[in-house]
Amino acid sequence: MKILIVEDEPKTGDYLRQGLSEAGFVVDLVRTGPDGLHLGQTGDYDLLILDVMLPGLDGWQILQSLRSEGKDMPVLFLTARDQVEDRVRGLELGADDYLVKPFAFTELLARVRTLLRRSKSAQPQNTLQVADLELDLLRRRVSRAGRKIDLTAKEFALLELFMRRQGEVLPRALIASQVWDMNFDSDTNVVEVAVRRLRAKVDDAFEPKLIRTVRGMGYVLEAASSA
Repeated sequence: MKILIVEDEPKTGDYLRQGLSEAGFVVDLVRTGPDGLHLGQTGDYDLLILDVMLPGLDGWQILQSLRSEGKDMPVLFLTARDQVEDRVRGLELGADDYLVKPFAFTELLARVRTLLRRSKSAQPQNTLQVADLELDLLRRRVSRAGRKIDLTAKEFALLELFMRRQGEVLPRALIASQVWDMNFDSDTNVVEVAVRRLRAKVDDAFEPKLIRTVRGMGYVLEAASSA
């Protein structure tokens, strides 16, 4: 397993490199933001350990760039920034974990191993299926009971969100954020309209109904509906 560390504090960086190397990992260490971004873009790493405050380019920018380019390696932020808003920002940008300095190496090692196990066990998923509803992620096709269903790009994204999180009640604010990349405005009915149109296509002509409203909470897609 190969790990990239982006850490500008020499003592911390050397400590991490030595400890992880002794634990059996292949470790590369760089000390600037641009170097970290370059290796993250071009190297084949199983995990990235990333500081926030770095010379040249901060950790937020590095992670945002890597995720926008489709790099899906697990990322662990290791930083002295311990405010709740910093942790939330890191996770929202696509980090998989967030550990605050000072830290115990045994805890860091446990988190590293957990992230690597999780990543290794994750299998590429080309299709999603709930009951007789099938969504093909590669060909961008949807069918139910063998019948093709034509969806707009937003409807496809909405259905994908529902199917990936089947059985979960999804609040309108979360749906607006994930599908439209917008803050939820209680004065707009964009979510309700989109869900209504999606239901008309994937539920109206079929049984059982899969998408239902949970009053005061949001929407859920599940095979066993009580509606």
